[in-house]
Amino acid sequence: MRKILVLFSFLFVSIFGLQAQSLEQNQNVWFSYIGQFKVSQKWGFQLETQFRFDNQLDQNLQNVYRIGGIYFLSPTQNLILGYSLVSTFNAGLDDFYKENRLWEQYQCNKKWHENKHSISHRIRLEQRWVEKIGSIDGNVVSLGNTYQNRLRYLNRNLFHLTNLNTEQSELYAILQNEIFITLGNNKINSNVFDQNRFLVGLGLNLNQTRFEVGYMNQFVNSNVKNDVMNHTVSFSIIQNLDLLKQ
Repeated sequence: MRKILVLFSFLFVSIFGLQAQSLEQNQNVWFSYIGQFKVSQKWGFQLETQFRFDNQLDQNLQNVYRIGGIYFLSPTQNLILGYSLVSTFNAGLDDFYKENRLWEQYQCNKKWHENKHSISHRIRLEQRWVEKIGSIDGNVVSLGNTYQNRLRYLNRNLFHLTNLNTEQSELYAILQNEIFITLGNNKINSNVFDQNRFLVGLGLNLNQTRFEVGYMNQFVNSNVKNDVMNHTVSFSIIQNLDLLKQ
């Protein structure tokens, strides 16, 4: 446990240490829903939506839609193969560009300290086709797609704080970090280190549905302009439903 806290402290301090460089800072609000549904002993599916706004909720900055098929290796491990559609706002052109992704994922979950706390490791490989848009005669047009491979590693820790009305309802703390690594040569981001997302927050678990709110520090290592640090308030609903028991 002490090693985990030291690691996260090091990552957090390292990120803020980068502010000495040219850095653009923003305040954002993210809303997300993630649902995993088990339909048999070995198979299930995942649905996910994310809506990302500026801090005034005036401008929609990005929408993310994911779907995936889940294969359960064991009660604590699974594999997912999925597809994502992402729309991102381009402020210079006042329009959105599309991104299509394929992604493959391995996740391992483990409980500890009398099964009160949990730790998750998630490795995700993405194949990204990112649209390029430009302006021709005053009209926004598509200029084709750029391809990129990217690797993501997420470490997520949930710490039980207290039970509520029943043993299946609890309040917990969240500490997680996700790092993004670029694989191979590409024109989206030529830096090996793409970005980092550090999050601390609180969660409420009501049976099989979790409601979470937290602060996320997102550092984006850009190769074409100033680096970006987004200070984000994150709201999430997470469900893990076993439809065999419904």
